[in-house]
Amino acid sequence: MTEGVTARGGLRERKKKATRAALVEAAVRLAAEHGVEHVTVDAISAAAGVSTRTFFNYFDSRDEVFVMIGADSGERVRRAVLAAPRALSPLEALREALAAELEEIERQRDLWHLHAEVLRAAPQLLARSIGAHMADELGLAEALAERIGEGSPLFTPDRPAFSTAEDQRRRQEIGLYPRLLAAVGTTAVRVAVEHWCVRQGEVGFADVFRETFAHVASGLADPAARS
Repeated sequence: MTEGVTARGGLRERKKKATRAALVEAAVRLAAEHGVEHVTVDAISAAAGVSTRTFFNYFDSRDEVFVMIGADSGERVRRAVLAAPRALSPLEALREALAAELEEIERQRDLWHLHAEVLRAAPQLLARSIGAHMADELGLAEALAERIGEGSPLFTPDRPAFSTAEDQRRRQEIGLYPRLLAAVGTTAVRVAVEHWCVRQGEVGFADVFRETFAHVASGLADPAARS
């Protein structure tokens, strides 16, 4: 019985993830072709093969679909940071957690390239995307704080996410190092994606990602000085 329930639950989650991904892809491709201002929720839903009602089960507004950051993604990264082997440094744990989550980028290179173009052409969406990254960064900082022993347990069975006033207070108490590390990590990802988007035919995303974090790990030492 338990195995059957677990299997059904896993199937539902996969279907939800696939539907969300289809909506995001439809929105990005429509915006790249017609311009964001000409893309409607109805058009996105039709292109993804779902109803408008289904769209609003996943997103609160049309603009939200362009952010391309899911709450489940942020939670997976935070949990991966906490579960990483203790032999890894905080930076290495962060690198591995992000690498695992970003494996899909190279498989969806065209979509990510189009997404970058859409954001550049729509400042309001860029601002919203940056805001989402900043919120996600705070959660990541708290996970790092817990890993290095500066924070209280992040996840408990009765509180799997950030939702209470107490959570907000705890965020304000995150130390400088985990906040800085989270900011450096998310910035490194952004730079790696931007660099790779214009060099897709020359190098794989995984290589750019690793090189980016190698520079961070070196303290951003001058590469010419090391050669």
